[in-house]
Amino acid sequence: MRILVFGRNGQVARCLQEEAADALVALSSDEADLMQEGAAQKAIAAHQPDIVINAAAYTAVDKAEEEQDAAAQVNATAPGEMALAAKAAGAQFIHLSSDYVFDGKSEAPYAETDATNPLNVYGQTKLVGEQAVLLANPQAILVRTSWVFSEFGGNFVRTMLRLGAERDSLSIVADQTGGPTPARDIATTLLAIAAKKHRGAPGEGIYHYQGAPTVSWAQFAGKIFDYAGLSVAVAPIPTAQYPTPATRPLNTVLNCGKIERDFGVAMPDWRVRLRQIIDTLSKK
Repeated sequence: MRILVFGRNGQVARCLQEEAADALVALSSDEADLMQEGAAQKAIAAHQPDIVINAAAYTAVDKAEEEQDAAAQVNATAPGEMALAAKAAGAQFIHLSSDYVFDGKSEAPYAETDATNPLNVYGQTKLVGEQAVLLANPQAILVRTSWVFSEFGGNFVRTMLRLGAERDSLSIVADQTGGPTPARDIATTLLAIAAKKHRGAPGEGIYHYQGAPTVSWAQFAGKIFDYAGLSVAVAPIPTAQYPTPATRPLNTVLNCGKIERDFGVAMPDWRVRLRQIIDTLSKK
């Protein structure tokens, strides 16, 4: 099984490389510049993979409000191109999407069939990307996830560890609720789905996958400080007291029953991976 991954330097792609180094080729923007039309198509045609995983994305949520064209190119146009090229090559296409396609107004966990209504440019471009992928390749698999963290790159966990080492108190938003999701668990899930699809397993369309239990950003921060042994007082604040260029949805809890039914993948307990990541970072 030959796997081609876009977005080599991202959190999920870096975990994919560690989990399946011998089975995949991961491309960076230097090797496949998704800002350039046709780059993804050329890469897929050149590598002739069995599986294509798109782990590349424009994830700077606030900056996307200004850089709308760049966000649209990477999050929408390029994935549609990949989906079409993968279909032409006879490869299964797996695409990562986001909980930010929802407006966060639901009181129940979001199912894959629930209406989308993104509140910001990032979410809008991710939604258009989903639509482009499924239009080009109805057999594609889209995995919506949320609050991704790892020992790599920039993410909430690394930011809190840095700030927690500098301050004894922090004000953290407490009315946005979701499921932190370890990048490594996303990676192992994508590899498991890829293997099952390569063996001819059924399943297509949109799936939800995120960590459990559900928490607010303030609660997540508190757990980070607890595991890291940092004495930091967390002051819970409403979103209104922490204005940002991009509006965030308040509730992005996802119903993950479909992915468990179709692929046997359960929601990971993010606390387990968080302990491991903090231990890894403390040794560096």
